[in-house]
Amino acid sequence: MIEIRRIQADRKADANIPNQPFVLWGRLVPSLQEGKWSYRTETFPERTEMCFPDFPYDPETDAGSFFGAYEGETCIGLAVLRREMFRYLYLDDLKVHRAWRGRGVGKLLLAACMDAAEAGHMQGVYTIGQDNNLSACLFYLRNGFEIGGFDNRVYRGTGQEGKANILFYRDCEPVRREISTEQRSAP
Repeated sequence: MIEIRRIQADRKADANIPNQPFVLWGRLVPSLQEGKWSYRTETFPERTEMCFPDFPYDPETDAGSFFGAYEGETCIGLAVLRREMFRYLYLDDLKVHRAWRGRGVGKLLLAACMDAAEAGHMQGVYTIGQDNNLSACLFYLRNGFEIGGFDNRVYRGTGQEGKANILFYRDCEPVRREISTEQRSAP
């Protein structure tokens, strides 16, 4: 059984599970029309793999919250949340060991992130997905996130040129209702 736990200093090595390759098989193409986002998908003629570089996390010194997905005492997934000046928590990293992908581990980690946002009285959670990582983009959309922005300039002049970032947002329902009530009672 998978258990989601907050990673504390005594398990800080668990925050550094290595990134593993994932398949690039298509692209999400967002479109903004009259203030509403929609999208279409494009399939690549050939599948390739990509792996993000590892980033050293330290729950003792890094600002943020670290959630691990555990099978027994083995960390098989990680979510890193950061508080920013907005009313959204930023999901800085979400990864699941390749052998555990497609088994609901990412969904469990997202639930922990949403719980943290609600507990912190935040509006919700947002994250970024590269447009060419169609699996990740569709994962966020299937799990209640909505497209909220698009950045096609961020990779100019880098080895990632030609890619774009899509911003995904998911609101906390109780916070949304609370904000609506505040807005109605405002003078």
